[in-house]
Amino acid sequence: MSPNARFLGQAGSRARLDTPALLIDRAALDRNIAAMAAHARGAGVALRPHAKTHKSLAIARRQIDAGAIGICCATLGEAEIMVQGGVPGIHITSPQVTEPKIARLIALNGASHKGLSVVVDHLANLAALDAAARGSGRRLEVLIDFDAGQGRTGATSEGSLRALVLAALAADGLAFRGIQSYSGNLQHIPVRAERRARALAALETLGGVVARLRGDGIAVPIVTGGGTGTFDLDPEGRIFTELQVGSYVFMDVQYRQALADGRNTLPFETALYVGTAVVSANHASHVTTDAGLKSFATEGPPPEPASGAPPGSRYEFFGDEHGRLILPPGSQKPELAARIECVTPHCDPTVNLYDVYHVVDGDRLVEIWPVDARGKR
Repeated sequence: MSPNARFLGQAGSRARLDTPALLIDRAALDRNIAAMAAHARGAGVALRPHAKTHKSLAIARRQIDAGAIGICCATLGEAEIMVQGGVPGIHITSPQVTEPKIARLIALNGASHKGLSVVVDHLANLAALDAAARGSGRRLEVLIDFDAGQGRTGATSEGSLRALVLAALAADGLAFRGIQSYSGNLQHIPVRAERRARALAALETLGGVVARLRGDGIAVPIVTGGGTGTFDLDPEGRIFTELQVGSYVFMDVQYRQALADGRNTLPFETALYVGTAVVSANHASHVTTDAGLKSFATEGPPPEPASGAPPGSRYEFFGDEHGRLILPPGSQKPELAARIECVTPHCDPTVNLYDVYHVVDGDRLVEIWPVDARGKR
């Protein structure tokens, strides 16, 4: 399971873990899950959180127990793990277009008895899904993906979206369930006022499209999208029926920066850390740790020291296996083998680097959870 399994239940074990180690503060995680669930209830919107963040059956089940109606998955492989684990209401947020993926999707649809849906944004893909579903004898639920301005996936015009909706309604093998529109390009805008203005503008466009469909007598039961960066802004548009929030369960450097603007305190706590150890302390200006490029996502900001480092310390990558903790002048240098915990730069791809979570309660290792969908495509 983990070289740290021998520490389970021991007082002080958090500071003794073999490193690098991916850590979850269980109490903070549960408070984040509860806070988002309460927010959604108060806003009158459902939650279908994104498993691409945690890739964990244990966390998905906690979200469902707190009131989520289902779970989003970015990949078919993630969805297969969630369905096998008995998680209900799985929605796949990326189109599945190749023959092998469609075959796996149809097989998963046959195996799922707790709800499965997938997005589609092209008529050729819709036709292929329809043919495959008809051949299986079980209808496949689809949502039409609408590009909210990110340019990644989705129908790019109201006309093309309408054509997809009508084709889905006419398809014998498919069941049209609604519209997906995800503004991933807005989630990390650092200035809240700008993020709000752009989110509400996108929702106004989406709302017009949905209203015209409904005005023509087309039922659109689900309108899904949103994210952690706009979790409290999206309900203002009164368009989404459900939110696809993900990173709120952990919080990372990127979301801490984005959600700090205009607030005295962050709405969610940091619950995910990477634990490292000092492996060399021979220089006055810095110490070297055992967590480098292979231990963190590297496309964003650097990790931020959270504990074990003098205030004002900075973390830099120092190679594949090493990090460099740069110390403020005059500060006390951490000793050899000292443990330092860092906030992850970008939680989703950082999680994908690890096999297990080390779940801690205070200073004690209390559980070890597998990253069930790690690397699943």
